Amino acid sequence: MSSLQQSVVLVKPDALQRGLVGEIVSRFERKGLKLAAIKMLILSDEILDQWYAHHKEKPFFGNLKKFMQSAPVIAMVWEGLEAIGTVRKLCGVTTGYEAEAGSIRGDLSLSGQHNIIHASDSVKAAEKEKQLIFDADELFDYDKGEYLWVYSVEERE
Repeated sequence: MSSLQQSVVLVKPDALQRGLVGEIVSRFERKGLKLAAIKMLILSDEILDQWYAHHKEKPFFGNLKKFMQSAPVIAMVWEGLEAIGTVRKLCGVTTGYEAEAGSIRGDLSLSGQHNIIHASDSVKAAEKEKQLIFDADELFDYDKGEYLWVYSVEERE
């Protein structure tokens, strides 16, 4: 049984600087996902310390934070059936030069570190990430008429 999920996506500073925001957003829209939230921000030390807590003791953590604060990010929440896996497939594997052709990273990234996009890797991670970035009133629930053509009747029920 498929479940409706939300995934947090960050368009990272390198993608913003390269003018790839529109291209990236359009890929999620064309897939049929529903945009539930979007904003531009510079990530604070506090957010990054929590976001990347699993990397905090690693030698590259300082450079990772510096990179993630080098320009704003575009934070989004995308919604759809099995959105976590769907969004991750659209993004491609983490390392740009290993990512599948047709994926966002496969088409737009050549770097192992400047990989242009982040996507939640689980429902639990998405919930944590949403709470770090968005206030409740910044998440929107609305009817998306296009769903009549994206999902079958059974999937919409």
